[in-house]
Amino acid sequence: MAAMTFAAAVPATRAQFAPKRASKARVVRRGVVASAGKRDVSTDAAALEAPLCPKSAESIASNIVYQTSKVGAMPLKFETDDMYRATAESVREQLVENWNATYKHFHAENPKQAYYISMEYLQGRALTNAIGNLGLTGEYSDALRTLGYDLESCASVERNMGLGNGGLGRLAACFLDSIATLDLPAWGYGLRYKYGLFKQAIDAKTGQQMEYADDWLEVGNPWEVKRTTAHKVHFYGKVVDGKWVPGQTINAVAYDSPIPGYKTKNCISLRLWDAEVAPKDFDLASFNAGDYDSSMGETNLASQLCAVLYPGDGTREGKALRLSQQYMLCSASVQDILARFKERGNTDWDALPEKVAIQMNDTHPTLAAPELMRILVDVEGMDWDKAWALTSKTVAYTNHTVMPEALEKWPLELMEELLPRHVEIIKRIDEEFVASVKAAYPKATEEEMAAKLGAMRILENYVTPEEAAAAAKAKEAAAKAKAAAKPAAKGAAEEEEEEEEVEPPAPMVRMANLCCIAGFAINGVAAIHSEIVRTFTFKDFAELYPDKFQNKTNGVTPRRWLAFCNPQLSGVITEAIGTDEWVTDTALLEKLAPLAKDAELQKKWKDAKQERKALCAKLIEDSTGVKVSTDALFDIQIKRIHEYKRQLLNIMGIIHRYNEMKAMTPEERANVTPRVCVFGGKAYATYLQAKRIVRLVTAVGEVVNNDPEIGDLLKVVFVPDYNVSLAETLIPASELSQHISTAGTEASGTSNMKFQMNGCLIIGTLDGANVEIRECVGDENFFLFGIEEPEVEPARAERAAGKFEPPASFTAVMDCIKAGTFGAPGEFDELLWSLEGNEGFGRGDYFLVAKDFQSYIECQAKVDEAYKNQAGWTESSIISTAFSGKFNSDRTIDQYAKEIWDIKPLPVPKQVSRKEKSIVVWGDLSRFEPRGGGGFDDKKRHPPEALRSAPSTRTTDFRRRGSSDFLAAGTSRFFQTDDAVRAILF
Repeated sequence: MAAMTFAAAVPATRAQFAPKRASKARVVRRGVVASAGKRDVSTDAAALEAPLCPKSAESIASNIVYQTSKVGAMPLKFETDDMYRATAESVREQLVENWNATYKHFHAENPKQAYYISMEYLQGRALTNAIGNLGLTGEYSDALRTLGYDLESCASVERNMGLGNGGLGRLAACFLDSIATLDLPAWGYGLRYKYGLFKQAIDAKTGQQMEYADDWLEVGNPWEVKRTTAHKVHFYGKVVDGKWVPGQTINAVAYDSPIPGYKTKNCISLRLWDAEVAPKDFDLASFNAGDYDSSMGETNLASQLCAVLYPGDGTREGKALRLSQQYMLCSASVQDILARFKERGNTDWDALPEKVAIQMNDTHPTLAAPELMRILVDVEGMDWDKAWALTSKTVAYTNHTVMPEALEKWPLELMEELLPRHVEIIKRIDEEFVASVKAAYPKATEEEMAAKLGAMRILENYVTPEEAAAAAKAKEAAAKAKAAAKPAAKGAAEEEEEEEEVEPPAPMVRMANLCCIAGFAINGVAAIHSEIVRTFTFKDFAELYPDKFQNKTNGVTPRRWLAFCNPQLSGVITEAIGTDEWVTDTALLEKLAPLAKDAELQKKWKDAKQERKALCAKLIEDSTGVKVSTDALFDIQIKRIHEYKRQLLNIMGIIHRYNEMKAMTPEERANVTPRVCVFGGKAYATYLQAKRIVRLVTAVGEVVNNDPEIGDLLKVVFVPDYNVSLAETLIPASELSQHISTAGTEASGTSNMKFQMNGCLIIGTLDGANVEIRECVGDENFFLFGIEEPEVEPARAERAAGKFEPPASFTAVMDCIKAGTFGAPGEFDELLWSLEGNEGFGRGDYFLVAKDFQSYIECQAKVDEAYKNQAGWTESSIISTAFSGKFNSDRTIDQYAKEIWDIKPLPVPKQVSRKEKSIVVWGDLSRFEPRGGGGFDDKKRHPPEALRSAPSTRTTDFRRRGSSDFLAAGTSRFFQTDDAVRAILF
């Protein structure tokens, strides 16, 4: 076959995007050179040090050119999608070198390592974040520009990874970024959902939310690497002689994605598990015999396990699938953790807590504790007490909810069917815990002990076999005594009606209680949340285990959420304080505070905000068709749709605003502060009330946005399919953000921190991290409304007693909706029904929308007045950013590392080892033709003068991979130096 020239790999439609530059360096990242003194560095005891990577725009462009030959595009067509893929491959190659070096360094040093297990990771797009953390944003932008593309267009092609829904997943993603940036030895574990949660759309005719399968994996994921690592995960079956005989088995296969730190060589892993069935385990005989149900059982299970995030659990089958997902995540991760423990040469199990810390992010990974027990006892042959001592020193728990009704429970009978051995383990843990509580409170009365155990034990409504036998015996004795005492009837026997027995509630496994018992640390995620957890949610546990409870206020990474997503404002900040070191040391942002009144800074600050508002306005028009004015106040609420987050309060406040504006004269309207009210977020597919809230928002928008009397004074838009990339456009443009949950219901929130970092002012209640944000920025820079947490239960009691009278402003909005002003008549009756009545399930305004309504609209009036004073507003905006440094996830992770995990930074050495061989490639590779052996025939042999005089001079270095993929020995002149072999192409 004729040799293909290098230029032929360049797509024809972009044939001119790689102009030849004589005597310039060209980079071939896959290239290696055969060299004297070759050695297998994998056998070295010392850690592999991070190699140098191409850093100039020119060498990066060359590397991207090479990558174009691998993206699979047709030769006559090369679109932006293909260039994104080539660019991603180029970036990944740089990451892989650091990634491998990090793994080998951790392996050689054998430190204590933390493992973060989470059902969700909302990563966002990886391209811009990766090159930003590598410090190569400008270089990649310039490189793509020389090739006829732009970075923004290429980055916009990337699909958001469908691995999360809300704050839980976004927090986990920020934590991984901070772990890598702080050089900490830690990994993340999750599941690789094929269809994510869902893609959200708004039906053009009905205005209702529609759900479709997320297509994020449709064209593949260039950032992931499928490993050969796989672990068997079992389900169903039975326990025989204390050992589990499973009924079904799947393989959990590892897919790794690199998570680079900011300007560090450390690059950690996010390992996602996918479910497969090994070909050798497929029952081909049964399949060919027509027994498809039997032969495809494990295959079907595997296809279901990682299909979607949070499958509907309204049916028993749905519950079983969710529980199976959680167990797969825990089992595969724990097996992998223990395999790595052994891989690093650890043989003493007593050292496990000194080498491993497992963080359970919420209750979804709870089964990690009994799974660790199962492996230690059943597989490793350890005795129970030792296994429990190790487990209870290894796992830790982060709580994310303060509402008892939201704490996860599973039917005991379902878990017993699905995981029979684990139920045995959980029952024993529960039994021993009950005994320990009784021993801890020897003077407690029977009623006091019953109350404590009712709140604390793992198994709710559970009756042990001994208790059941005793109860049956007592019941039988009572029946006999009653029969004996019954007076003899004269004449016909008198029949007595037997009392109807009430079916007892089904036994449940309380996952949070198991976490509290097994975990060596329990933390909340904001100061007020942690206090509620300690004094209310887990009050009895905190009394029994006071040293376990901690607070770790959440944070967000300032790289993605300010430096990268808002370069306009980031540039202003860097110029104002004279350094960009604030990207990691956010305490430096406080230098902005003394400058908040400075007219020049205020002008630049407003210009940056205005530029972001223009980009946001374009996004809104492109996604909704609604044109908005950038002169209006941008008021944004973007988060998961839920009743406790009170998007309903927001939209009812907008209706009140609209009604007031309609009643004004044109002269009065001239004084109105114009607003663009933006909503975004997904309502869970089976959460009907949340979907009704979405529909009310779109219905109001349909009326308001088409009202000629109102015009640009008020716009209401719902941006569909909210994700990280949308947030990266919406948050930098926001001037007011709403965090208005009922006091005492939001654990922390992280979007409020992102808004604050970007100079946005907040209107909110004293809930979650709002409390600490207000303390940081000052009362005068935070719009506070609503009752406080201690007032919530009395307010509900007042409502239940029928003593609460809703304000007239609230009643007027209710009447307006009922009248059919928005949507079809009666369309929102079921939604409004939840706000009416005094008590009952789904009734009585549980989240106190009416209670806070008047305070809310009065606070919004203060916002309107404040916005008219643009100098004062901008000053508050600068102050908001200046005091956002506390909410850096680097600070949060540093606290986890020191106070829970007990791990220390382990940076990968930055210097290239003298043992490692590197090569320099001079010349324009478009002048060389690949030979059959993969090398290049050089056509010119005129070494640069600089090289003749200084043969050790080098441009771009390569890691030698042990074979000559592209450069063959004999085609180049070699210069042997004391630390490298140089391949010089003339």
